Amino acid sequence: MTADMRHGGALDLMREAYPEAPQPWIDLSTGINPWPYPDLTLSPEALAHLPTQQMYDACRDAMASAFGTKPDTLILSPGSELLIRLLPDVITPRSVAILSPTYGDHAEAWTRAGASVIETPDPLTFADTVDAIVITNPNNPDGRLFDPEALNDARKALADRGGWLIIDEAYADLMPEYSMVRYSGADGVIILRSFGKFFGLAGRRLGALIAPEPILKAISDRLGVWPVSGAALEIGARAYADIAWQEQTRDKLKAATDRLDTILTSVGLSSVGGTSLFRFIETPNAHALFDQLTRTGIYVRRFETSKTHLRIGLPANPEAEARLAAALTL
Repeated sequence: MTADMRHGGALDLMREAYPEAPQPWIDLSTGINPWPYPDLTLSPEALAHLPTQQMYDACRDAMASAFGTKPDTLILSPGSELLIRLLPDVITPRSVAILSPTYGDHAEAWTRAGASVIETPDPLTFADTVDAIVITNPNNPDGRLFDPEALNDARKALADRGGWLIIDEAYADLMPEYSMVRYSGADGVIILRSFGKFFGLAGRRLGALIAPEPILKAISDRLGVWPVSGAALEIGARAYADIAWQEQTRDKLKAATDRLDTILTSVGLSSVGGTSLFRFIETPNAHALFDQLTRTGIYVRRFETSKTHLRIGLPANPEAEARLAAALTL
């Protein structure tokens, strides 16, 4: 599997594979907010000193407040990707039902750990038979949503047998009403949160784990003394406390998604899913369309497991929107 098939964001590889493509490249492959949180000022201490407990607590408290949970229900991490890979070292389910399609690293991590993995579009139906269920909500790449009450029913069924419901909420800042944080700390539920998608600062590597205390302690022991950089802590504390920016950004992303839908509809394409950070489209020869766009310097997300789907992120400005519209009509 090539790097762009796995995650998107491999712009360096695209430049090598398509050297004649016009510049600048437009990267629509990642589903990350193209208008990142703007206040990136840092104190000298954030870069020159080891991260302090005070900095950690300030970021954790702001994050917990934005989520609507208590600070002691979560720990911080350098993104959520590492958490996906650490969980199999902390809980050891023999059988795991994983939503499909979804973020591919979940199945990879549990398969590597030796679990029997069931990839299914209906993982909640396995709540009475498997040891763990993994979903992403809202889902990536198709934007599918799971009702928190239905998820809680599955959590209770799993918890009664010592099992786990693991929820990747990397895109939950877009639709916080669907978050399972209302059940934070309850038996049988583990929630992964990510800073980079909604706040548009994936390079800061900041995330959180929300789970019962024994799980938090086990993961914290593995993350070590300074799990998150001072720069990430300082910016994260500021961004999560800025509720006005978050509310305005949800509106801005919704308007941009409407414009993207108009572009797609104008050329006979329509989304079959997505979120307000990306659209998931179905077309008979998606890989040919990927190649067509890439030759014009526009990089979208293709999938090894599907020849009929693409994920298209939000263009950052009118010029990028115009280039996408023109490239789709070639």
